[in-house]
Amino acid sequence: MELNLKAMATESRNPNTMNLDTMSPLEVVTIMNQEDANVLKAIRLVLPQIARCAELAKQTIQSGGRIIYMGAGTSGRLGVLDAVECPPTFGVPYGTVIGLVASGAAAFDKPIEDAEDSPEEGKKDLRSIGLCSGDLLIGIAASGRTPYVLGGLEYAKALGCHTAAIVCNPDSPMATAAELAIEVFPGPECVTGSTRLKAGTCQKLILNMISTAAMVGCGKVYQNLMVDVEPSNAKLVVRARNIVMEATGCDRQTAEEALSQAGGHAKTAITMILASCSAQEAGARLARANGHVREAIR
Repeated sequence: MELNLKAMATESRNPNTMNLDTMSPLEVVTIMNQEDANVLKAIRLVLPQIARCAELAKQTIQSGGRIIYMGAGTSGRLGVLDAVECPPTFGVPYGTVIGLVASGAAAFDKPIEDAEDSPEEGKKDLRSIGLCSGDLLIGIAASGRTPYVLGGLEYAKALGCHTAAIVCNPDSPMATAAELAIEVFPGPECVTGSTRLKAGTCQKLILNMISTAAMVGCGKVYQNLMVDVEPSNAKLVVRARNIVMEATGCDRQTAEEALSQAGGHAKTAITMILASCSAQEAGARLARANGHVREAIR
């Protein structure tokens, strides 16, 4: 049966941009800016659902499970983008957060548009990473009906995984299939059907919220500092030192000495300074506090 695109909110025409082709560059970016304001309004309406997804993500990580993002095209690429930023930002092992895009890495920089049409490919990709019941699968699709993602949600549910869906159309199959639906409606795109625009921005912001709130809940942030940052290059070495200085009020030499004793781990160095203890004791305190610095320094 032919897909009825006209029935989708993301495929409807925006009455504010009907003359887009007659506008100057300034007029185009101005109307886009005005339309983008609707993104924040739309997300505000689904904050409780986003928070629930973040809670599931936190629980999953704390239980040793993984967060799996799954999508096609722009949606899949945004999932990969969020996933690859988690290890350097929050110090989680690679593989804790995984992004799957239809047709794999080949589709990241070269669109493979028919890859999304197979539910079996979605199941196959999840089998290839050994999806298990302790994992959380988050399906992402503006349409809410991408077969690749629907196949993945079906497979994950059969295994007993928690599942969530981020969609931009009402009453979608993905929202029905998932345990938790985040349905966000920013309105029709400036260029009809180009869901890399407002829908993609919605997805990016929501993914930011889910992963950040989950990592905060896992103790990866102290105050508003990324204390589990991996100092894997020169910039991040300096950032780790600055984080220790900001968190403790110490001078540069003290921060560098503590980091040296802590093996470069900012969280341990901070705990050492604030609790006036050795690196070994700081590690033990953090273990008892499940990684939360505030608890560890009490």
